[in-house]
Amino acid sequence: MKWRKPSEELTRTFAEVTPGPPATPRKMFGFPAAFINGNMFMGLHQEDMVLRLPHDARTELLRTNGARIFEPMPGRPMREYVVVPPALLKDRTKLSAWARRALDYSSSLPPKVKKAAAKKGGAAKKTTGTKKKPSSKTGKRG
Repeated sequence: MKWRKPSEELTRTFAEVTPGPPATPRKMFGFPAAFINGNMFMGLHQEDMVLRLPHDARTELLRTNGARIFEPMPGRPMREYVVVPPALLKDRTKLSAWARRALDYSSSLPPKVKKAAAKKGGAAKKTTGTKKKPSSKTGKRG
């Protein structure tokens, strides 16, 4: 399944409501996104804008017609993320406030620790069967 690019209008809206520093822009799934401390708090996916929200705010937004839990692939929900309903996309003031709530929530999460880059070629080297080096204290092999 090939994903569609978001419209220019949605991309513009996203840029207008995305909070500035300390938030940082990056890509997620090849789409514009915004991160704080390594955690994504908002982004675009095809023709949807998504926000990462705490439970109470998620519940509040999900009561809005057109809002739903974000599923980038069917059966793979990202439970803390809600798709912004179309009516909210048209109200920059309210949308900016929701983006700020997403930033505030994600700022409260522990910073993401970068994973060590995997070596090319797949599996790590085997270390079984190697001999210990002689101890520098005795000079003898054991």
